Amino acid sequence: MGKTDQFGKLLSTLGDFTSKENWDEFFKIRSSDDPFEWYAEWSELRDPLISHISPSNQARPEAEAEAEAPPSQQILVPGCGNSRLSEHLYDAGFRDITNVDFSKVVISDMLRRNVRQRPGMRWRVMDMTKMQFEALTFDAVLDKGGLDALMEPEMGPDLGNQYLSEVKRVLKSGGKFICLTLAEAHVLGLLFSKFRFGWKISIHAIPQKTSSKPSLQTFMVVAEKETLTVLHEIKSSFNNSSIVCSGDQARGLFEALEKENKIRREHSNCSDILCSLEDLQVEARQDFTKLSQGRRLQLTLGGQGSSCFIYKAVLLDSQSHSGPFLYHCGVFIVPKSRSREWLFSSEEGQWMVVESSKAARLIMVLLDSSHANASMEDIQKDLSPLVRQLAPGEGDNGAQIPFMMAGDGIKQRNIVHQVSSSFTGPIIVEDVVYENVDGDVSHIFPSKDLIFRRLVFQRSESLVQSEAVLTREGSSQTAIGDRERKKSNSSSKSKKRGTQRRIGEPCNQLKVYHGYLASSYHTGILSGFVLISSYMESVAASDKSAKAVIVGLGAGLLPMFLNECMPFLHIEVVELDPMVLNLARVYFGFTEQEHLQVHIADGVQFIREITSSTSNVFSVPGNDDASSNRSCTSQEGSVNTKVDIIIIDVDSADSSSGMTCPAADFVEDSFLQTVKKNLSEKGLFVINLVARSQAIKDGVISRMKEVFNHLFCLQVEEDVNEVIFGLCSDSTMEEDCLPETAHRLEKLLKLKHKGMSQSIIDAAKKIRRLK
Repeated sequence: MGKTDQFGKLLSTLGDFTSKENWDEFFKIRSSDDPFEWYAEWSELRDPLISHISPSNQARPEAEAEAEAPPSQQILVPGCGNSRLSEHLYDAGFRDITNVDFSKVVISDMLRRNVRQRPGMRWRVMDMTKMQFEALTFDAVLDKGGLDALMEPEMGPDLGNQYLSEVKRVLKSGGKFICLTLAEAHVLGLLFSKFRFGWKISIHAIPQKTSSKPSLQTFMVVAEKETLTVLHEIKSSFNNSSIVCSGDQARGLFEALEKENKIRREHSNCSDILCSLEDLQVEARQDFTKLSQGRRLQLTLGGQGSSCFIYKAVLLDSQSHSGPFLYHCGVFIVPKSRSREWLFSSEEGQWMVVESSKAARLIMVLLDSSHANASMEDIQKDLSPLVRQLAPGEGDNGAQIPFMMAGDGIKQRNIVHQVSSSFTGPIIVEDVVYENVDGDVSHIFPSKDLIFRRLVFQRSESLVQSEAVLTREGSSQTAIGDRERKKSNSSSKSKKRGTQRRIGEPCNQLKVYHGYLASSYHTGILSGFVLISSYMESVAASDKSAKAVIVGLGAGLLPMFLNECMPFLHIEVVELDPMVLNLARVYFGFTEQEHLQVHIADGVQFIREITSSTSNVFSVPGNDDASSNRSCTSQEGSVNTKVDIIIIDVDSADSSSGMTCPAADFVEDSFLQTVKKNLSEKGLFVINLVARSQAIKDGVISRMKEVFNHLFCLQVEEDVNEVIFGLCSDSTMEEDCLPETAHRLEKLLKLKHKGMSQSIIDAAKKIRRLK
């Protein structure tokens, strides 16, 4: 009988790869002196394996290992079988090796084979899915085909999930799980999701002998246990042309890699530390059965093998000693459309939710785009067994955990236009009616149901970039009745999908009203003008023009408002995406005017070239009459090539920076220095900053402090936006002067509505000094 026939007979003996009895029979047939090496031989594994187990040690001839052993590494080899892998590692100088297998037959044979030559090698009969080791015991866990054996498709992921949980538990911080696998898609799906948060993963192809037939190739997945604040994409050291496996294996591998890295990219914009419940229980040794006053933990729930979805969650134990509590434990679900709000994204806001919920423990779950197609019923059903693990054991008496939810606040939504831009990605123009609006808006527009038009950039977690009130042509009153009666007669399908309009089609005589700023952060930006109100007052009084550059057009609402209420401002807007300009013109009524121009250009480059340009981008076209010939000059009368106000209001295309706004280029030291160089002596720099991580915010503020003489900030209420103001002037005002300067700004602004003035003044009074 040939060797191939013998191997076929042995495999037919095995049948079920998860059966202890079958493996015992297999090892009885297979002599311990005739080991079978699954997947790859030592000659192929030696160099890549040793480099990952002990990166500081180069692979050395085995004869040198006795004289100079590598640093002690506690290594675990689960499902060791009768492979010589452990023996080769021992002979290479790694002495602290523990081998486990649930087959008593193979452990007895291997102990007998190695007891004299390798007396330090340890052999244990043990189930790898229920290991009897203390947590944080090993520096490395080396798996050669063990996970693959547990992950037979018809068996499901349960055994593999249990095994990987044990691997995570027994590994020390900084330890590595090295998995030799055929990298089938269902195996990688579990492996990648299980080692997602708090782990750094790479995958490598094991070099094959040139004589090997290009059938199934062995891969090595290395998962390193870290305390990470950023979710890393999986790195691979090969491409499609450099591996020699079959088409199906290669296709499944690359599909699994791309799917996982897409998930990681989507989550990477949140830089808060996120760990799974399993990791928290092992690493932080958290006891969730007991309430711990004021405890706040950010974690992930779910994943392959335990639920349909992955969830970002925050566990909060009430800061109050005794309540009164209505619930021992409650779940609060935040929809994707509201996850960026200050109330749900900041620690301070979350504690306010806990207090209002009257729950001793609140589990806040923040939904994202991965949950878009799931109903709330599906979400609740999927979450129920996950949150049950987090319910405190004391005092609940088996009570059902109540689910609460923050509504998205929208009563009606109508998609006006959808488009995808090569610069900005998917963009939506939509009209919405909110369930509630604040008092200022309702006083100005007394209509029962106000319509707001929104510009939404989907690449930034559906960022509402701009928002405006719609009114009837020639009126400051909204009219929704006729439109809603028309919608009520439409089919249910149309109501769900919304009405689609092409660019250029009329909008039922409703138009954007430019005399009101609906976005609170736009009001916040404008409130910062109090910091230079004296200078602007003198410019206006002397019939001169102050110069402003706004990087980021959006729907054009802020520049249109400024142009209308501050006629002495000459405004240049810089927008990278021509499609955004087109949408602003057609759907938001944006128009270029004498003192309001748009440049399709890169914002960073535009700012750098302001003073170096041979032509003055701020030359003012117009007629011969005095009113249209305001010059952009300094008070002394000389030509002023510098800018008085620079506003950065752009989102980021790269979520890996940890910021939603702005792009990282706009807060780099070199750009900040350029801004200061191009600002006038009394100049103001304004930046709209959106980042969930306080560490990232602190980093931006620290860099700005090094550049600007004075720094102020405004936290926009009910949102995650923070507006930062930098001043170049040597002299500045103190916070107690802001109310006075706010009223000076109010007189300077030509506003139609007292409510709008009051909003700006109220925001100005909340500005705080940072430097």
